Amino acid sequence: MRKTLFALLLAAAVTPAMAQEKNFELKLSHWVPASHPLQKALEDWGAAVEKESGGTVKSKVFPAQQLGKAFDHYDMARDGIADVTYINPGYQPGRFPIIGAGELPFLMSDAKGGSMALDAWYRKYAEKEMKDVKFCLAFIHSPSSFHSRLKKVVVPDDVKGMKVRPAHATMATFITQLGGTNVQSSAPEVRDIIERGVADAVTFPWGSVVLFGIDKVTKYHMEAPLYVTTFAFVMNKDKYNQMSDRQKKAIDNNCNTEAAGRVGEPWGKFEDAGIGKIKAEAGHEVYTLTPEQTALWKKAAEPLVKSWADGVKKAGNADPDAAMTELRAELTKYNALAQ
Repeated sequence: MRKTLFALLLAAAVTPAMAQEKNFELKLSHWVPASHPLQKALEDWGAAVEKESGGTVKSKVFPAQQLGKAFDHYDMARDGIADVTYINPGYQPGRFPIIGAGELPFLMSDAKGGSMALDAWYRKYAEKEMKDVKFCLAFIHSPSSFHSRLKKVVVPDDVKGMKVRPAHATMATFITQLGGTNVQSSAPEVRDIIERGVADAVTFPWGSVVLFGIDKVTKYHMEAPLYVTTFAFVMNKDKYNQMSDRQKKAIDNNCNTEAAGRVGEPWGKFEDAGIGKIKAEAGHEVYTLTPEQTALWKKAAEPLVKSWADGVKKAGNADPDAAMTELRAELTKYNALAQ
């Protein structure tokens, strides 16, 4: 009798929390090829969550737009089509103006430090700007530039009359200001639009130029830290709220600034390695800018800061001057502020 009573008391003490836990298999969705370093980043993220949840939260990665188009990934997380998605906020101009600060030219110098700085800075703003999902983390790729088919882009005036696929909303505004025409497409479609002459050039990171076959349809490549692109992982709120405290903690432990660095660093190394690969290919010209040419680009980019600030003011979610000061401080802290 005593043994039975002891067993019942012990069961009551140890099983309630476990009994409340459901098993989950999260759908992690992205839109680049499975050969892209982001695939492993999401696999590693899922493995870390699985381990910390005691095996109760598993995941499966769906690459290459299997669950939906690149432009739709934020809404896919919001609506539960996927549980965790990889988004480029700049694919939807005007929707996420605050995080667009990270896209401003000649601001960031390093993928890992830039990712950690961006994430640490954006967390409080994500509560307003991405309130209908659970924000997980933000990150960037390495500084990138122009890749063109017909001519070198050396000074801002060279963009006039060109058809350019921009990396994001800020670069799209820049192209327009310089007298060019924007051609919108997702990353997997870039090679095709250049090959067909729909676009003359693209702003794109180096390793991905090779990965997406864009090196087959371009010849001229500007080696300058013109811009970076901001990205984020976001999660369906309902799925997160269904989880136990232990499971939520497993998610939270992998949705932080340290995790942002773990995502940004290997991708940064992948993109940086692309410079050497393109230089080694026949028929390609990789060129640098003189200090005078760089100064022209920085001067031409100054109106973008005002455009960004106006967008933030219009949305009403932040003071742009304070936000930019905070971002620069974080970039300095993580040694990722461009000089």
